Amino acid sequence: MKVNEIFYSLQGEGHYTGTPAVFVRFAGCNLRCWFCDTDFEKGVEMNEDEIVEAVLQYPTRYVVITGGEPTLQITASLCDKLLAHGLYLMMETNGTRPLPEGCQIDWITCSPKLIDVEEGKRKIATIRLRHIDELKVVFEDSPTQDMALYEQIPATEYRLQPCDTQDPLCNQAILNKTIKYILQHPKWKLSLQTHKILHVR
Repeated sequence: MKVNEIFYSLQGEGHYTGTPAVFVRFAGCNLRCWFCDTDFEKGVEMNEDEIVEAVLQYPTRYVVITGGEPTLQITASLCDKLLAHGLYLMMETNGTRPLPEGCQIDWITCSPKLIDVEEGKRKIATIRLRHIDELKVVFEDSPTQDMALYEQIPATEYRLQPCDTQDPLCNQAILNKTIKYILQHPKWKLSLQTHKILHVR
């Protein structure tokens, strides 16, 4: 398995914001999003036992499996080995691939992505997950992002996260519009990238 990094920090986004967790970031992704802030191509080869050993160095029972796109590499046997130690497995995925057969994940966060279909038109990449605990949508404030399409995706919780453009003025405008949308559509809750606000990894 090619692993980009394994590190210990606070979960910065979504339902488990503020929870100490070990992040296992797999290298590689099947999409290319313009706002992605992860250099997910780099990585080192690790076997499953090495990954488990690295995770167990830290005192938390929460593990976030992320990427890139983790479903490209995650296996049922790795999940079983982590679960055998009483760990709680969370996965962050774009949802375009099903979980490999036999993978047991306690909490699935799906962040669906838009793909270009023709000039000036985009659609949500097909979701292939059977179950979504948390749907986390990156709000871009773009005329080609139809929020009504996300409403049709079944999930237990719905969260809207303002896109980070690296431009403070633009980010503030997107945040304001995100809050306005949520107030008009209370099915959604606000998700912030608190790790960036706190300047933690």
